Amino acid sequence: MGSRTASGPGALMTSDVRGDQPTGKQTIASLLVLALLLAALSGTQPAAQRGPDPGVTFTRLIDRAEIRVSRVVLQPGATRRLHSHDDVQYHVWVPLEGSLELSVGTDAPVPAVPGDAFFFAQGTMHGFTNVGTTAAAVMEVFVKEGGGNASGDVPGVDALGLQFAALLGTTANAGSAAR
Repeated sequence: MGSRTASGPGALMTSDVRGDQPTGKQTIASLLVLALLLAALSGTQPAAQRGPDPGVTFTRLIDRAEIRVSRVVLQPGATRRLHSHDDVQYHVWVPLEGSLELSVGTDAPVPAVPGDAFFFAQGTMHGFTNVGTTAAAVMEVFVKEGGGNASGDVPGVDALGLQFAALLGTTANAGSAAR
């Protein structure tokens, strides 16, 4: 699980260091951990909904004013066609299981394996395909307009985010399709 960057519109977001402020990487990892913890604590699992593409289903785990978390399952050979999310500031796309290829803009598809994490700026065109023979799943964490400080109310969430990224074997790289 190295670090590679795909180019394309909205493809890069450089990490920033502002004194005691968390870096972009820490914020992304923190939001992902926060979303996963909230989903785990919710206790109930919403029903999956069929998506606009054949063989693709979505389960909305969290939908709050500041954040939305979805699990997307793709049957073998299914494709989530190119699309963008203009209603969010950015989102993190994390393969959970299966064999996937990710397309960003007009770039050639890149492999996406469990443990990778990809960052997309608002409006970045992307799509993904299950290239395996079994179902594949991804987690998408969307930070909505004005929701960039959602982690500020949870003590220690930056440390949890870094630990989570370490468990995945990644550094939760910032950059649209950095992993």
